[in-house]
Amino acid sequence: MNTFMLLLPETILLVFAFALLALDLIWKPRSNTLAIIMLTGALVTLAATIFVWMQANNGVIQLAVISTDGAGAVPMLAMDRFAMFFKVYAALTVALVGLLATDYVREKIRYPGEFYALMLFAGLALMLVASSTNLVMIFLAFEFLSITSYLLTGFMRNDAFSIEAALKYFLYGAVASAVMLLGFSLIYGATGSLDLHGIATGIRSSDPSIIHVLAIPAIVLIIVGLGFKIALVPFHQWSPEAYQGAPTPVTAFLSVGPKASGFALMVRVLTVAFPAFARTANTDWVLILTGIAIITMTFGNVVAIWQKNIKRLFAYSSIAQAGYMLIGVIAIAPQFVGGVPPIEGWDQGLNGLLLFLFGYLFTNLGSFAIILAVENKTGSSSVEQFNGLVKRAPYLSIAFVIFLLSLIGIPPTAGFIGKLLVFGAAIKQQMYVLAAIGLFNSVISVYYYLGIARKMFFSPAEDTTPIPVSRSLNFVVTISMVLVLAIAIGAQPFLDWVSGSTQILATVF
Repeated sequence: MNTFMLLLPETILLVFAFALLALDLIWKPRSNTLAIIMLTGALVTLAATIFVWMQANNGVIQLAVISTDGAGAVPMLAMDRFAMFFKVYAALTVALVGLLATDYVREKIRYPGEFYALMLFAGLALMLVASSTNLVMIFLAFEFLSITSYLLTGFMRNDAFSIEAALKYFLYGAVASAVMLLGFSLIYGATGSLDLHGIATGIRSSDPSIIHVLAIPAIVLIIVGLGFKIALVPFHQWSPEAYQGAPTPVTAFLSVGPKASGFALMVRVLTVAFPAFARTANTDWVLILTGIAIITMTFGNVVAIWQKNIKRLFAYSSIAQAGYMLIGVIAIAPQFVGGVPPIEGWDQGLNGLLLFLFGYLFTNLGSFAIILAVENKTGSSSVEQFNGLVKRAPYLSIAFVIFLLSLIGIPPTAGFIGKLLVFGAAIKQQMYVLAAIGLFNSVISVYYYLGIARKMFFSPAEDTTPIPVSRSLNFVVTISMVLVLAIAIGAQPFLDWVSGSTQILATVF
């Protein structure tokens, strides 16, 4: 396949994004028209991604740019099945967020064309991050995603809270990017390569005493940058403020999009460039990530208990869920016993991570569609607004319970399958303490998740008038609920899909 065909999904998103900006500038169409164009762009991108996936499913295809000095080609992007998985994820994210944002944008957003164009640009950034295999490309794609996220967070220009959230997000992000760039510079100095595979080769051929001095600090600094995007503790400080201050559709996007891209990049960087440091005699990235996962799970769940704002509660919930997902990354690392190859089944952690992320996409977006419906009616995102919701919107209440059960990890939901695979992978890798702490934190989360359900079904409501729900919001809730249940009840096709998405990376070890 030629380069244009391989980049067809990204090209479509770019064309539709610029078309939205041009139409909004010249024609000033209605908000609903712009929403239809944005949704069309996302769906066409999804179809193009599936087409490219079917055409290029026989191996890894590297896209390259020619260096200015004529020295040769520099690999920049990988079109493997792993990248294709996240391109599908990005297209679905943009489509569903665009749908649930329709009413909100029509009523509250002054510049809908800019908003929808930024959503498409954010989707494009998600795709580029997941495909990047070169440190320069990683940084550029990472910053592209960050800038679009900052702009979307502060899009309510007359809302001081939204501007404050965007400013804090920007300041934290600038520091995290600088720290990650320092890590990149250290590893480039140690290996002389910017390509991830070249870095791995340089590590194997370099003086071990020098490499250990530079590589371990570099890995730590890179994890800091990626941890910011995923909202891992202690790099999470931006998350509660951004979630609460951002427009609710943007909060929905932040809860799933950047998190998935951060995990995609973490898996690619650690497994391709640094497999030699997964488990070493002195220190390793498995040990570092294990400590972060334990702190992230525990902190997110404990602090969520006291939250009175539903968006802040879901911010801390998202932090805790990131801790569970991180177990899947940790379980990817090979276990070396006496110098022999890794034990069989290391890829179960990656399978679990991908399925966890896919189920979490529908769980969280379905939840935020309900939160948005309540906010549109009441004008508030307080947890108290969910009192007696079953009398005002019985369908939304039942759907929300299903999403909450999925977040806890109770069958038959996608969250249960995701946690089962992730915790099972940790147990298979003999990480019993980590799996036990994950299970214990899932029990803690029952208190605040089912606390919301208790308010919906057993607390009296001050206002008993029905909550109107638009067709677009109803569609997002329904399709999300169906898929959350389908991933658990008919799990095998989804398991086959995510297993196929890891086959290229499986050759790393």
